[in-house]
Amino acid sequence: MGKLLAVTGNQAMAEAMKQINPDVCAAYPITPSTEIMQRFASFVADGVVDTELVTVESEHSAMSACIGASAAGGRVMTATSSQGLALMWEMLHIASGLRLPIVMSLVNRALSAPINIHGDHSDSMGSRDCGWIQFYSENAQEAYDNIFQAIRIAEHDDIRLPAMVCMDGFIISHSIESMEFLPDEAIKGFIGEFKPIHPLLDVDNPVTYGPLVLTDFFIEFKRAQHEAISRAKEVTLEVAKEFEKISGRSYGLFEAYKLDDAEVVLVVLNSAAGTTKDVVDAFRDRGIKAGLLKPRLFRPFPYEEVAEALSGAKVIGVLDRAESFGGFGPMYMEIASAMMSTGLKPIMINKIYGLGGRDFMPAHAETVLDELTEILRTGKVRALKEYIGVRQ
Repeated sequence: MGKLLAVTGNQAMAEAMKQINPDVCAAYPITPSTEIMQRFASFVADGVVDTELVTVESEHSAMSACIGASAAGGRVMTATSSQGLALMWEMLHIASGLRLPIVMSLVNRALSAPINIHGDHSDSMGSRDCGWIQFYSENAQEAYDNIFQAIRIAEHDDIRLPAMVCMDGFIISHSIESMEFLPDEAIKGFIGEFKPIHPLLDVDNPVTYGPLVLTDFFIEFKRAQHEAISRAKEVTLEVAKEFEKISGRSYGLFEAYKLDDAEVVLVVLNSAAGTTKDVVDAFRDRGIKAGLLKPRLFRPFPYEEVAEALSGAKVIGVLDRAESFGGFGPMYMEIASAMMSTGLKPIMINKIYGLGGRDFMPAHAETVLDELTEILRTGKVRALKEYIGVRQ
């Protein structure tokens, strides 16, 4: 049994980093993830951890330093948000292309313009094709638990890819909740010692990183990268089983909430899922077979498993806290692909909500479930994609 404390999400992530005790951390502060590095910097200054903290002039430099440290043979972590992640964009591809198991805490925040410091998923969804494993977290406890599992998964010999653990800015990062911290010795035993592969600092076995690869081998290289991230699904489940042994908490590729017989289903990420569960319960009390699917692993996306979980749904509402201008929301496109590729054809609609941190209230989930219920009754769809919670 660990220690129960009331903390913010950012504090939980900083404490997790302290327990992991990475070799190197390079970061540049940006709201709302600043507190993670602020707290972790105090651990470094007080000698609580052995980490080499590299203070840099930008987030691009932060990821560059992380790449160098990881290639040298260290366990490396960082944290960022929004424009900070966007400034790293070039280096995100290099980190994944070089197969470096860097782990990042991403506190989700809207991308500018206009400037907005509050939480939506435009930053992480924008980076979904950068080759990073992506985990999403409903609350501080899940974010804390995910970061340890992300370390194991990223560093697995069959994977060796970077990973980001996402949680909603301010809604989770700055809100206080009660959660359990696991004992240091349990975490140390779970993550184990870092095992570098082909490190640059092994001067007896010199290697080259970042070579030029042209038409002769580039596509083969990318196929190998694809195969590696695809294996992360299986490894995620294996690591989750091991984590359950030390924590008592069970994780999968997603959470299926009252889906066994659900006819109308909402799909939603992160903190909004907690709000939605209460509304699903209320609809169940009214005799309506409602359910929720909350994705946890978004990259690689578990298409077959998601389709099986949603196979009984007749009407699905996918809620995206990010826009894909000129198309459906990013989550909708993944769910639609999962259903169509397996021959399932439920009626599906897409709702864009909560951009720039606009509150997602129970009434919003209720309105969407009412609409799904009406579609189930009549078979008529008013709009395939629309915004909710917008002032008229």
